[in-house]
Amino acid sequence: MRGPRLLVPLALAALTLVAAGCSSTESRAEAASPAATHTAKKTCKYRAGWQKLANRIDAPVYCPTWLPDPLVPQLDGRWNNIYAVDPDRSYLVSFVWQETGPGAAGGELHVNLRGYPGRTAIPLCTRGGGDKQKIPCFSDARGTISANGIRATMFTVNQDADQWHVLLAWRHEGSLYTLSEHVAPPLTYRKVLAYLKRELRSLVLVEPSRA
Repeated sequence: MRGPRLLVPLALAALTLVAAGCSSTESRAEAASPAATHTAKKTCKYRAGWQKLANRIDAPVYCPTWLPDPLVPQLDGRWNNIYAVDPDRSYLVSFVWQETGPGAAGGELHVNLRGYPGRTAIPLCTRGGGDKQKIPCFSDARGTISANGIRATMFTVNQDADQWHVLLAWRHEGSLYTLSEHVAPPLTYRKVLAYLKRELRSLVLVEPSRA
């Protein structure tokens, strides 16, 4: 595993300015027209897979009802490249699209969702380069974004599968959840933030079935 990578200072400064206004702007919009955020009921189109995950870990999971085209939030589907559940019931679900090869413009869309049932602390990762020092998997907090009843903290220096991602983390009923997106062409920081806000608004909570 490689160590943390620092964002380019000028880009990070711009990101900070955008983040500073995220929570207040979102909150003002919802306060001004609270009904507007609930006019259309969100539906988890691929609920069966997410329900199976919730039942497997015996904890709620968040199903995204929107991802950037061409990604679709179908577990075990074409764009789902990682679907991993650890013995402690924490999970990582990843969706990715890549365009490479001769004549291709090049680009990547990469979205991760994680859950840590029964844990609210930020997990630790091992620093790369032969250094076994434990460091937070998510760091460099840059304010909060509120939407869909969720108040998420934004982190810009992240590890493992979330490296080079902007990550949102929040807590629900004693568990930690995250949503992250890779900052890479064709996306800019500003576009990633816009996508993350839309994805956050799209989340549907799927409870485990006790039947």
